[in-house]
Amino acid sequence: MRIRIVDAFTDRPFSGNPAGVLLLDSFPTDDWLQKVAAEVNHAETAFAHPLPGDPEAGWALRWFTPAAEVAMCGHATLATAHVLHSTGAHEGPVRFATHSGVLVATPREDGSFTLDFPTAPLRAAEIPPGVAEALGAEPLCAFDTGPNVGDLLVELADEKTVRALTPDHRALGAFSARGIIATARAEDPAQGYDFVSRCFFPNVGIDEDPVTGSAHTALAPFWSDRLGRPTLTGLQASPRSGLVRTEIRADRTLLGGRAVTVIDGELLA
Repeated sequence: MRIRIVDAFTDRPFSGNPAGVLLLDSFPTDDWLQKVAAEVNHAETAFAHPLPGDPEAGWALRWFTPAAEVAMCGHATLATAHVLHSTGAHEGPVRFATHSGVLVATPREDGSFTLDFPTAPLRAAEIPPGVAEALGAEPLCAFDTGPNVGDLLVELADEKTVRALTPDHRALGAFSARGIIATARAEDPAQGYDFVSRCFFPNVGIDEDPVTGSAHTALAPFWSDRLGRPTLTGLQASPRSGLVRTEIRADRTLLGGRAVTVIDGELLA
């Protein structure tokens, strides 16, 4: 079967967040799906199959890290929509049936996609003892991001602090189900982004995720509230880096970005 590696939230190969994408006739066993994701060894591998006659969605979609299945993933959803359109397997908006409900990916005239995801229900939290030592910086505040995202979001003093983080990944796993989202306001919005972030997910086998769509369903309401604007752009300042457009619409968050296929091959196992 065909397997593709797609870099998401970027228009350049070897940047953004890589995802494996496999289009199937149906889902094989969970064990096989997990083994393929471990073999691909990117943050997520997406598996999709058509749902002919389904009134709610056209495709079923699941996501696996090298270590576990996850409830929601933005970059691999964007990568899958890109593959469906670039191969002619689907035209127009794509409705995916997922563990997080129906998620929609809509193509735009500029070649990008807009993803319609549920907004994370942020809840203010106490800064856990030890998180500053594990992260390597003192948080200003902390928020729980709810079950779909499963992270602790912490605001840091400034962009330089976020970029300079060298956390103890093993220690970070004690503070939330998936990991930590660290963020700060952009030092210079004239550079084309309003806030920065980095994401560390040791509990699902990802020390640092390059560009995380699901995290932006929490970052978008966090920064839109502070900056007073529903539409923003976030830069995830990982070594690969990528930009995510965000827009708050009540209980939904729109995520925008591009994707590019870098590998198109055949899975033999």
